Amino acid sequence: MRKASLTGGALLVLLLLSACASQVDAGVSQDPGAPGFLWGLWHGFVFPFAWIGSLFDPDIAVYAVPNGGGWYDFGFFLGITVLGGGSWFGSRSRK
Repeated sequence: MRKASLTGGALLVLLLLSACASQVDAGVSQDPGAPGFLWGLWHGFVFPFAWIGSLFDPDIAVYAVPNGGGWYDFGFFLGITVLGGGSWFGSRSRK
């Protein structure tokens, strides 16, 4: 019970802190060519490879700026968690 309440409390604090966050206006573009949901999905999927590449090449970025805003972020999140295997690794049973 104590572990569950600590986890719940930590999640609540993270939620409250993230509620204050906003994206910089220069990071959001309404131009037709700005990356949107599908590009976010792709960038989330290739994130592990892009991150490793970014360690060796400063021209490789793991996140597109400027982008389409919320839809790009949602696609990026789905790409990391669903396509990138994030939910599969978290659901494996440990023995």
